[in-house]
Amino acid sequence: MAGEEDTDGELSDFEARVVDFFCDGVRMLGLPRSIGEIYGLLYVSPDPLSLDDLVKRLGISKGSASQGLRSLRELGAVREVDALSGRRVYYQPDVELKQLVGGFIKEKVRPHLASGEEKLANLRTMVRAMPGDAKSDFYAGRLERLGRWSKRARVVLPLLQKFLGR
Repeated sequence: MAGEEDTDGELSDFEARVVDFFCDGVRMLGLPRSIGEIYGLLYVSPDPLSLDDLVKRLGISKGSASQGLRSLRELGAVREVDALSGRRVYYQPDVELKQLVGGFIKEKVRPHLASGEEKLANLRTMVRAMPGDAKSDFYAGRLERLGRWSKRARVVLPLLQKFLGR
């Protein structure tokens, strides 16, 4: 029946479309497709799923599923839940947008800002060592603009994280 979970491993049309929706989202963020697949299936599943469930239902490798789950846990997008049966670990999604965006900022954006500051400092050194011509003046202007962008991001991101409660 359409919309019911297929226990043989194949996704229903509805599940496949939800998974595809999340794959489009992670593609925009530059994240691996498997992260969108895993989160999408967990999101649309009424019950927590194990690593083996994800591998079987999505047709992805165990390594890809494991890496995707690790990334999603680091982002705060999924959590482990207690299972009544045995030793398997089960996962379910965090469905709060605040948590998802806050986790992405904390784990992915802020570290890039920090490394960007070091790169900007190196670029400033390079520009100072250049001969004073039109090209180096142009580079200096662009570098100054990058510095302003970086400074604004360092101000806005903590405010955004505070707003999102993370």
